[in-house]
Amino acid sequence: MHAMQYELTLPADYDMGVIRARVARVGHLLDDWEGLGFKTYLIRERGVNGSPVNQYAPFYLWDTVEGMNTFLWGGAFQGLSNDFGRPSVRQWTGLSYEEGGAVGSPGRSAARRSQPVPEGVELADVMVDAVEETERLAGEDGAVFAAAAVDTACWELVHFSLWNHEEPKADGDLFEVLHVSAPGRERLPRGRQW
Repeated sequence: MHAMQYELTLPADYDMGVIRARVARVGHLLDDWEGLGFKTYLIRERGVNGSPVNQYAPFYLWDTVEGMNTFLWGGAFQGLSNDFGRPSVRQWTGLSYEEGGAVGSPGRSAARRSQPVPEGVELADVMVDAVEETERLAGEDGAVFAAAAVDTACWELVHFSLWNHEEPKADGDLFEVLHVSAPGRERLPRGRQW
């Protein structure tokens, strides 16, 4: 499993209706994308749920590298780059994925928490803790799924969770979900990824 996200931070007075309309128009195009586990079309609006910015920030879980690469190099990502400029794309190696009791229901909100992996710690212990946090989040009422992943280039751990209500039971940046594409949900490996 691979996690991926890019963020388009938009001007403070940007009409987020433009992003909502864009997702309504093109969101369905990834509903059957080969190699994609989940794409959550996410926004944050300045002043809503503590967000300091207007942002479009889709989060992906890929079950194949080929699916991810086809998205990035095959034209789909180019349209976004043509319209907004090419954003930096973050990628993390999957550590854990768990489905919650609300799996299959539409996502309404999401939470993403990033944290550094401290120097001098036992890496195995930190990663086991991340797996346990994924299990805990997935066990909360309203959880659609929870995942954890790590970027070993900068040693950053990310926890991501999708919820079927507007108040996630998770810490971190909160997002509104505009659409979810989940063609390969059943192919995402559950549990610990090593």
